[in-house]
Formats: sequence, structure tokens, C-alpha cells
Amino acid sequence: MTAAGRRGAYRFGRLAETLCVWSLRLRGYHVLARRFDAGVGEIDIVARRRGVLAVIEVKARRRGDDGDLLRPRQRARIERAASAFLARRPECAGLDVRFDLMVVQPRRPPRHVVDAWRP
Repeated sequence: MTAAGRRGAYRFGRLAETLCVWSLRLRGYHVLARRFDAGVGEIDIVARRRGVLAVIEVKARRRGDDGDLLRPRQRARIERAASAFLARRPECAGLDVRFDLMVVQPRRPPRHVVDAWRP
């Protein structure tokens, strides 16, 4: 991929994350963190609604192909990052943790897959 292609993909990914944040806010979620980097992995969005802490991975697709969106290694990295987030934010320790996926495709609203996987 060329440098221009990488920049375009990066911008598209950032736009997808922003669309997901607004979609979550409109549905009553409080966004606690974006692009949380724990060193052992990164979480795209951490949001809270009622007693649930949603750890959300955002996938942006330019075509309709969902394919294999999250491989086991990616899920493991996100799970490690979630543990690090909880260690740094003790006020979230009593919440139920859920791992969600949001898929963004052109000309469609973000699709929220609740409880996409369990560790």
C-alpha cells in the first residue's frame, strides 16, 4: 500500500470511530475513552451505559465484505487492554464488562454487534 493509501485508510478509520462515538452517545452511552493504548493492546472505544462497561472494537470497511473481522490474537490483545483499563480506572471495577464490535460501511449507519465475543 502506498503512503497516500495508508493516510486515506487512517482517515477513514478515524471517521468511522467518530461516527460510532456519536451513534453510541445518541443511544445513551457515556464514552469514557477513545483509542486507549495500554501498551499491550489498544481499545478503540470504551463506553458505559447503566451497569455495563462496553469495550468496543471499530472495523471500517469500504466494501460490504464483513469476512473474519476479529481474529483470536486481536481479541486477546483487546482483552489485555481492557484489563489494563480496569486496573487504571478502579471506579469501573464493579461494572459488567462486555466486548462489542461496531462495523462501519459507506452509506450505512454504524452496525453495533453487542456482546460480539466473550473472553
